[in-house]
Amino acid sequence: MKKTGWLFLSMFLLLSVILAGCGDDSKTSTGTKDGDSKDTSDKGAVMIYGRGGDSTDLDPAITTEGEAFIVTQQIYETLVGYEKDSTEIKGELAKDWEISEDALTYTFNLNEGIKFHDGTDFNAEAVVKNFQRWAQSKDEAKFAYYASMFGGFEGDEGHVIKEVKATDDKTVVFTLNRPQAPFLKNIAMSPFAIASPTAFEKDGDNFTKNPVGTGPFKFVSWKANDMIELTKNEDYWQEGLPKLAGVKFKVIKENATRLNALIKGEIDLMDGLNPSDMAKVKGDSKLQLFERPSMNVGYFGFNTEMEPFNKKEVRQAISHLINKEELIKNFYEGTAEPAKNPMPPSVSGYNDSIEDYEYDEEKAKALLKEAGYEKGFKMDLWAMPVARPYMPDGQKVAEAIQANLKKVNIEANIVTFEWATYLEKVQAGEAPTFMLGWTGDNGDADNFLYTLLDKDTIGSNNYSRYVNEDVHKLLLEAQSTADEDKRNELYQEAQVIIHEDAPWVPLVHSKPQLAGIAGIKDFVPHPTGSQSFIDVSIDN
Repeated sequence: MKKTGWLFLSMFLLLSVILAGCGDDSKTSTGTKDGDSKDTSDKGAVMIYGRGGDSTDLDPAITTEGEAFIVTQQIYETLVGYEKDSTEIKGELAKDWEISEDALTYTFNLNEGIKFHDGTDFNAEAVVKNFQRWAQSKDEAKFAYYASMFGGFEGDEGHVIKEVKATDDKTVVFTLNRPQAPFLKNIAMSPFAIASPTAFEKDGDNFTKNPVGTGPFKFVSWKANDMIELTKNEDYWQEGLPKLAGVKFKVIKENATRLNALIKGEIDLMDGLNPSDMAKVKGDSKLQLFERPSMNVGYFGFNTEMEPFNKKEVRQAISHLINKEELIKNFYEGTAEPAKNPMPPSVSGYNDSIEDYEYDEEKAKALLKEAGYEKGFKMDLWAMPVARPYMPDGQKVAEAIQANLKKVNIEANIVTFEWATYLEKVQAGEAPTFMLGWTGDNGDADNFLYTLLDKDTIGSNNYSRYVNEDVHKLLLEAQSTADEDKRNELYQEAQVIIHEDAPWVPLVHSKPQLAGIAGIKDFVPHPTGSQSFIDVSIDN
């Protein structure tokens, strides 16, 4: 069709008006040059969250890392959840529940009128399909958390869940093969959020790039290693929430650079604050400091299947060569305490009577001689490429460990990879030694000891590939014991054996530091390391 000049001009002018009105919309509620966040509409502000690394996936069922969960917590919801500042259980998608006397049947009554972001209904059948997706997969590498928390998959000897059944649209019944004391705390965890069956059946492996949940924010876009954008769910089932118009997750790799972005007003909230920069934040009236409660452990792990780390004496020797007090002094600025167990003191069942491996080069040399490595050896030391709550600078900590190992003729070559690749390779058993950590998901000892160090979880979260039959028996008994005092005794006994076997060197329990602009309201850092921003707002 031929267009006349006046028609083309009028269309161009109209388009210019439209673009002028909406083309800068994405900037109306983000940081400004003076550090304040604007809120130019009645929909609330768009908060920009600065972090050190990108998410590996946006399907919470197939990831095990915090950079994914901090995003998926905004998109998805679980049957039950945690209180705002603790791991006490509260209703979420389920309004209430009943537990049978034998603790083998859990009946959940669901909230009504909830829809997934794709417009389909949330109901009991959706819950069933999610659990079937995980339980019937037999894919331990993909659904690592499910295998770790529920003893494998459908048909496996140790599998906890016998059946998940919808008795009507708003009632779902879980029948267990054996009692599991932390069952409610387990299903409250981020990996067991309920996704739209329509979406994951349609998208298959691409679902991780097109997440669909029931949460307060909806997925918009993902530019790898740069930005993930979410927008307010206008049809969210809880009235008046969320308060923000959206959230953007911005990757800024260096902690110091991230803080500069906060000071300049380019972001509104950041994690991974260097402990040495706390005073700078406290001294700036336009900023505020947040501290996440400590429920974590940073550790140096051994692949117990690889030589020479298949020898307990070698692992014990290296345990004597890591000076935890020096690491805390140099890299944590007093925001951490030395770790001697694989779980933090804040978790019930912690064994405080255990004596840590003190820093002692002579003891290390004697153990190496006993193991046949008196002259030392060469090894690869895998260092984390991103800042995590339990490890603000993995490279520098690795260099400190490298220097101490050299004193007994152990030559450590530091190796690293991009974050997602690092996790994948460590899970696959490719790393002889590695640095990692864990932030507790539910506040239960089972989530540390069984999830990370039981033989059932090799291939999922037991990266050390550690096997001890006595530990296994103790942990299974603890899972099935309702009496809390008895459970604690069993966990304490397991920690004694683990300490002797030394599959890890527990390094620190940290108090992660975050910083934000002064206008942020109702942000409460959760002990689990991530939380929904459903209540957060930003004042002008």
